[in-house]
Amino acid sequence: MRATLLTRRFICALALYCMTITFAAAAEAPLEIKAVVVTMFEIGEDAGDEPGEFQMWKAREALNTRYAFPQGFHDIYVNKETGILAMVTGMGTARASAAIMALGLDPRFDLSHAYWLVAGIAGVDPQDGTIGSAVWADYLIDGDLAHQIDAREIPADWSTGYFPLFFTEPADQSASGQPANAKNGEMYVLNASLVNWAVSLTKDTALHNNKAMDELRARYKGYPNALGKPQVMRGAQMAAATFWHGKLLNDWANEWTAYWTNNKGNFVTSGMEDTGSYQAMLYLDKAGKADKDRFMVLRTASNFTMQPPGLSAAQNLAMESSSTGYAAMQPALEAAYLVGSKVVHNIIEHWDTYKTQLPGEK
Repeated sequence: MRATLLTRRFICALALYCMTITFAAAAEAPLEIKAVVVTMFEIGEDAGDEPGEFQMWKAREALNTRYAFPQGFHDIYVNKETGILAMVTGMGTARASAAIMALGLDPRFDLSHAYWLVAGIAGVDPQDGTIGSAVWADYLIDGDLAHQIDAREIPADWSTGYFPLFFTEPADQSASGQPANAKNGEMYVLNASLVNWAVSLTKDTALHNNKAMDELRARYKGYPNALGKPQVMRGAQMAAATFWHGKLLNDWANEWTAYWTNNKGNFVTSGMEDTGSYQAMLYLDKAGKADKDRFMVLRTASNFTMQPPGLSAAQNLAMESSSTGYAAMQPALEAAYLVGSKVVHNIIEHWDTYKTQLPGEK
């Protein structure tokens, strides 16, 4: 009888203690985050093996506090002292959009003044740049919202079977005589002042290069920008869930970008997630959870978007997918950290100003 009574008292005391801890946690103020680093994939473990987009940030920024994140693809890691948070969204537009929305609505974090940096690898147009380069996005172009007719069924006088929604043929794009209206999320313009500031701050960053990269870029005779050394650049980023490759699709990406930006943007890099990520930011901004004007995209070139002279698109894609492909993979991952961390560190260093005033704005 006495043992039963003691057990009941112990259970009641334990329940009261748990309730106290729960209420204390609920009352705890959200952690102020100064910078969110958005990566899309990790190759293996979060530490100690071949790195993907996330691992360098975790190790070098001492992101040692782990927050369970079952509503997303990967747990969240934070450095509470610096206010840096890093996440892995998972690959693809859908996962990225869902993960960023989930983070933005997470009550454990105050993201109202946070700067967001997407730091990931991409393909690069050899007409504009070379592998190992780091490219700050000024426009985000969606490569998925479209009509498509299989190439084997398109009329003989069509240049492509891929054209904007609500058009009936590719020629309609130029024949309309009207500026493009990206009302369905076909194109987004990032904060120009913030982009200019990021480019100016990082333009002289020394980027990694190696012999394998030199050998690969030497194949691109007739493409002077592809033959140069890695550098920090700016340009439009194409996001498409389909990993496309080849000269004809590269031509399409340039034309698609020119159309949706009314000839103001130039296609430079190709990735997957960024239009979905920014769409989530727009919704979070409306809800007062984040500031869309503090969103930056840095894509670093791990490969070219099209084949060099002498190879078909299929041959080049197969070569890239082999064990000898992606000569710039690790240098591109390094570039994402080297360039991106300069921006993040500058924001943290000048937080007293940048919390309320955006860099580059007077």
